[in-house]
Amino acid sequence: MTTDPREAARAAEAKATLERVKRDQEGVFGSSMGRAADHFSGRDAPEGDKIELWGRRIGRALSLIGVVVLAFWLGHQLKIW
Repeated sequence: MTTDPREAARAAEAKATLERVKRDQEGVFGSSMGRAADHFSGRDAPEGDKIELWGRRIGRALSLIGVVVLAFWLGHQLKIW
């Protein structure tokens, strides 16, 4: 083992790079889907508040349905389908 500070700096940089690669290894699609699932399931609702939880779930589901309907309507107006 050498006590060269440059070697120690290079080793620390290599370890940081490997950690970053591990963290970024998960695909964009997988992480996006995980965040979307957390969002639509209402995981950010306060603990123990069932009404708040179901209110968020229902509201977010209705907003998703609204976006799909508006996208379909826009496509119909532009004669895409």
